[in-house]
Amino acid sequence: MKKKFNTSDIYFALLLRVIMLLFLFTLTRVIFYLFNTHYFSVDAKEFLAILFYGLRFDISTIVLVNAAYIFFQTIPFSFRSNKIYQLILELFFYITNAGALFFNCIDLIFFKFTFRRTTFDILRSTFIGDDFNTLFWKYVADYWYVVLVWALLAALMIFLYRKTARKLVLHNKSLAQKALSLLWFALTVALSVVLFRGGIQLRPISLVTAGEYTTAENVPLVINTPFSIYSTSKKLDLKEKNYFDNKTALSVFNPLKNISNNKNRPFRKLNVVIIVVESLSKEYIGILNPDIEAKKYTGYTPFLDSLIGQSLCFDNMFANSKRSIEGIPSILSGLPSLMDDAYLTSSFSGNKINSLPLLLKKYGYQSMFFHGGKNGTLNFDAYTRMAGFDRYYGKNEYNNDADYDGKWGIYDEEFLKYAAGVMNKTAQPFISAIFTLSSHHPYLVPAKYHNKFKKGSLEIHESIMYADYSLKQFFNTCSHMPWFDSTLFVITADHSSIAGSSYYCNNAGSYAIPLIFYMHNSRLGGMNHNICQQADIMSSALDYLNFNEPYIAFGTSVFDTTAAHFSVNYAGNTYGLFKDSFLLQSNGDRSLALYNYIDDRNLEHNVLYTNAAKRQQLGDFLEAYIQAYNHRMVKNKLTDIHE
Repeated sequence: MKKKFNTSDIYFALLLRVIMLLFLFTLTRVIFYLFNTHYFSVDAKEFLAILFYGLRFDISTIVLVNAAYIFFQTIPFSFRSNKIYQLILELFFYITNAGALFFNCIDLIFFKFTFRRTTFDILRSTFIGDDFNTLFWKYVADYWYVVLVWALLAALMIFLYRKTARKLVLHNKSLAQKALSLLWFALTVALSVVLFRGGIQLRPISLVTAGEYTTAENVPLVINTPFSIYSTSKKLDLKEKNYFDNKTALSVFNPLKNISNNKNRPFRKLNVVIIVVESLSKEYIGILNPDIEAKKYTGYTPFLDSLIGQSLCFDNMFANSKRSIEGIPSILSGLPSLMDDAYLTSSFSGNKINSLPLLLKKYGYQSMFFHGGKNGTLNFDAYTRMAGFDRYYGKNEYNNDADYDGKWGIYDEEFLKYAAGVMNKTAQPFISAIFTLSSHHPYLVPAKYHNKFKKGSLEIHESIMYADYSLKQFFNTCSHMPWFDSTLFVITADHSSIAGSSYYCNNAGSYAIPLIFYMHNSRLGGMNHNICQQADIMSSALDYLNFNEPYIAFGTSVFDTTAAHFSVNYAGNTYGLFKDSFLLQSNGDRSLALYNYIDDRNLEHNVLYTNAAKRQQLGDFLEAYIQAYNHRMVKNKLTDIHE
């Protein structure tokens, strides 16, 4: 005989399924931590607290993902007991929640590259160009174990769902029963809204809320990836900040650059070649890491090690972000992305901007951008047009698939030689930007170099050695060209990458990259310990050329001895300011942590409340910087020198 259930059975089954999803989300949080243990600093007690506080974000996400399922499962009409109707809802439940688990699982790996939970903007930029279609199956093959984890979680979800199945025959024929069903439905909708908001407080919970429960470093443990994606999915424009009156703010930080030291110096029409090496973390360069492995560490860049000995190198250099789409505008326009969207995919992407090509054009400079990837990758071709580059050279222009790596684009060695040849045919002076690609996942090295480079302890190391070898061939080629002696070479990275040692896993070292200035037979030399950032490169190159006209930039020249030297980054609703040997972390409204990252390399001692003077000083500077950035971005005044 078929057993009949009352309306309450629906809600009991629904409650069990929510508890089941909470268990699965908590399980993925534990797995996420186990995959990325080196990037967090928590003891057992703190981790248990994080698991508890994480439930608030998980409940919000579960209600969001299952809003339609909850509505149609509890709607007080008799057709909800229909077998086909229930089957459709069951399949819908599987699809939506398997998707949520999938996004949680992708960060088991991708967190190592971005040091934050995946955001909506990362998803949007992933689909720019057709690289995603080419690389998707390669990612699946390389990280098959993540797919396996996801499949097991999805299978467990299906198993547990069926354990809560009900054959529903509703007893709501009477008017009273119908009224009760309607009341239960209304209460469910109301409760769902409260749970989605994370409580009855004035504002719904957000990424900022997670900072109330732990340090900025551990925020990715508290939240989950679907919550991160949803929280950053709304294209919210920046809001102007008014921490200070305008005069006070400009006295602390002024983006207007006008280097008075150059006013009496003649402009030098030197060529400028900026080389951005994909994923070149400072950790990979032996000479910049004398203390790793008891001073026996040699790194993976023998050529760059030798070049640094003939160059001016900065060993306290930080990226402004963790992604290429953000790094390139920082380097070439002095414009970091201090918002959830990358500048190139934001609603401000049409703003008028500065750049090295635009500022140098009046001096007769030709300008070229080289990237061996498929044309259209990450909107680089569109950005370079806005930035005033005369010509863009990509895979299409190279026009020889014999040197195509089959995934990203043309192998570094061949494309760098091609770039040298193009520059050799270009009238001087010229400004060139070259962005390499072979040291990007899947870290492909040409078959002819099989076993030539050491593998190292991380999968990226062999490709870094190949990129370094390619740079050596490039410089050998350029050294025989007539423009070599009159060219300033700047070498840096778009961002850091996966790390092996503890320092490079934390919120300081994870942004550390190299900055090298080289010019043959010049006075550039030595190791400089001043803090610098990607946004300084444009100003530094202009300063070296004795450029003396006013312009707007959010960095400063590394050659300016009178300027404050600092670095600012933004990720996951947290700003990071490096200045005066300290790292200040803030959510823009309040300071979250303060570390002396030089003496406390593992960021174990938060001195936010024991060094009030430094907290205030750095907090004021960061707020003035944010105020200037937001104002000029919102008002489209990124080039307005008369503001």
